Amino acid sequence: MLNQFLFKKIDNAQLVTFRIFYGLLIIAECYGAIATGWVRRTMIEPKFTFSFIGFEWLQPLPGNGMYIYFAIMGTLGILITLGYRYTLSAFLFAIMWSGVYLMQKTSYNNHYYLLMLLAFIMALFPASRDVSLDSKLNPGFRSKTMHNYIRWLIILQLFIVYTYASVAKLYGDWLDFSIIEILMRGKKDYWLIGDFLQLEWVHTGVAVFGIIFDLLVVPALLWKPTRNIAFALSIFFHLFNSIVFQIGIFPYLALAFIVFFYEPSTIRRIFLRNKPAEMEEQMVLPKNHKLILGYLSIYFVIQLLLPLRHHTYPDDVLWTEEGHRLSWRMMLRSRSGTIRVKVVNKETQESEFIELNDYLTKKQKRKVACYPDFTWQFAQRLKKEYAKKGEDIQVFVINRVKVNDGKYSEFIDPEVDLASVPWKHFSHNEWIQPSQGEE
Repeated sequence: MLNQFLFKKIDNAQLVTFRIFYGLLIIAECYGAIATGWVRRTMIEPKFTFSFIGFEWLQPLPGNGMYIYFAIMGTLGILITLGYRYTLSAFLFAIMWSGVYLMQKTSYNNHYYLLMLLAFIMALFPASRDVSLDSKLNPGFRSKTMHNYIRWLIILQLFIVYTYASVAKLYGDWLDFSIIEILMRGKKDYWLIGDFLQLEWVHTGVAVFGIIFDLLVVPALLWKPTRNIAFALSIFFHLFNSIVFQIGIFPYLALAFIVFFYEPSTIRRIFLRNKPAEMEEQMVLPKNHKLILGYLSIYFVIQLLLPLRHHTYPDDVLWTEEGHRLSWRMMLRSRSGTIRVKVVNKETQESEFIELNDYLTKKQKRKVACYPDFTWQFAQRLKKEYAKKGEDIQVFVINRVKVNDGKYSEFIDPEVDLASVPWKHFSHNEWIQPSQGEE
């Protein structure tokens, strides 16, 4: 029964149409990153970037290399849109985007992670079998069908993203709307809507709608009687997020995903304007169907468990940040902190306080002040810098952090030499002070 459901052939209009939207959004993301100065601010101006721990070797290309890097990704977006050498183009983009994602996290966004997952998924999908240069140049390659599991892989991935995002909002500062008020403070100067976003009833509406929308949008899109309503609410929700929070292509990517919820005949009629696919009367299982099921099972077990890993650490993830990333915990908190970094020469015991401006951009300083992995990585960076001068040092930090509108508390143990302790990927880093630290 499961095999019959997953491997039956369906019209591939949804996948083909999504490929075109996906390629156009890649073009917008990559060329837009150059045009808006994001590449310059994030990849070129910093003296070094904070990569994911373990990927310190992955640093931006020197000089103007990252402009070329993003231009190549944008060009790959064009090839994906046109469906030319699609598999190669899609895999190259997936690899290059993963490089961007892993080489810097100062501008971390859950949506970048989603795009990385999607990039590899799309590279494995037969998305250029129709309405593409690949199918035009090789008519024998053309097909108007795909296996049903392709559609449901996308839907299940979206269900995980939205559901975890909804559940993560069920905590005190979201439920009393205070985090929404904090998020909106920075929007006060927005033209026309700035004052509107400061209204208390708006904060209440955003908080309640955010939980309900994330929890119900996928089921509502799947059920035909509520599909059009869910689509209309999706347009409102994602355009609101795009205008207010300015989160790049994600709102439009989320809207593009909706093609997988409408009937293929509807999608083909609206976007492709050609004849629907003729389905095979008898289903024939692909020879590698067990392998496909195995890969899908492993993938979704990881996707289901990874966002829960913060429960294996002591203390609150909102305080420690351990287990926050890769978990669809979106727009949940605001962090601020103060920090002083002291370097001690092990041989002479002479000490000095570091001038952060000599090493970090303004945005990097904010991250180092209140995110533990940034603070630890900066200590490792200082250790290497001083080693070049022949000095063996210890690094101690004095910092205080607050989450949302809470009180400032001591965050990192000032007695611990961060230059000498290893980073623990799978267990708690004890030098992070408990959340009930000093007032």
